[in-house]
Amino acid sequence: MDNITHSLIGAALGQAGLKRRTGLGMPALIIGANIPDVDAACFFWLEGTEHLGFRRGITHGPIAWLVLPLLLAAGLWWYDRWQDRRGKRPEGRLPVNFKWLFLLGLIGTLSHPLFDWFNNYGVRFLEPFSSEWFYGDTLFIIDLWILLGLGLAVWLSRRREQAGRGDWTRPAITALAVLTGYIGVNNAVSVASVQAVRTQQPGLTLAMANPVPVAFWQREVLWRSADGHFGKVPCGFGTCDRLGPPLGRINMADPRIARWAKGDPQAEAFLFWSRMPIAAPGPKGILLTDQRFMDVPTRGNFTVELKPRG
Repeated sequence: MDNITHSLIGAALGQAGLKRRTGLGMPALIIGANIPDVDAACFFWLEGTEHLGFRRGITHGPIAWLVLPLLLAAGLWWYDRWQDRRGKRPEGRLPVNFKWLFLLGLIGTLSHPLFDWFNNYGVRFLEPFSSEWFYGDTLFIIDLWILLGLGLAVWLSRRREQAGRGDWTRPAITALAVLTGYIGVNNAVSVASVQAVRTQQPGLTLAMANPVPVAFWQREVLWRSADGHFGKVPCGFGTCDRLGPPLGRINMADPRIARWAKGDPQAEAFLFWSRMPIAAPGPKGILLTDQRFMDVPTRGNFTVELKPRG
């Protein structure tokens, strides 16, 4: 998901009452909810498609689940002591408890790969022990309804808290409960849409639900057939249109692809990351793209051109 959504998830957890467990509890939750994306910040020099195969890996895996919250807790604990030594520590801040800083950072950190999994980009939960990609195919990567719902809940909760009301946690708790139900509904729509397409065409080798922006009840089901064709069909609430003619051939059996991609970091990264690769042979080479992102405005970020080497 986008980092605003990750931040709002951490903030909502804090406004649900978790931030009162320790001083600096809210920063622990919000920073924790974003910290796995340190892979993007630390490896910003990767060009082209190289970042596709690196992102959502080691910093989203089990070692990072423990190491990142520990480093975060240590940093916040040191910051509190540093402010105290300088006489700058806010009087209203609760005492800082290292154990709770770690636990809140852990909760925030775990929320990040979970919500990344809900979209169709993929996340490697088991890195470095396994490089397998996992996909939730449940939410669009920027979900307007989650942004609005969590944003409103955090704002209402903060207003009640500042007004001294005892029920200040209620908006955030309610929003988190609604979010859980919303994710369940979206997952059901995805599962039903894929099943409807497979019922129409039992011989498909792959069918996946592609969430679309805003219209959470709709899906594009991307499909692939055993004879090497690909296509898509629109669905809504699990009811899909009839499968039309294929959009083209997959062409990934072309032996030149493996030969030309070997030793090319851009191509190797793309092929490692790509879930639904498509090859388009041309006069100057072969253009590789991924069916999931071939129609998006930023599709150029998800393509790589193979050319004869040597």
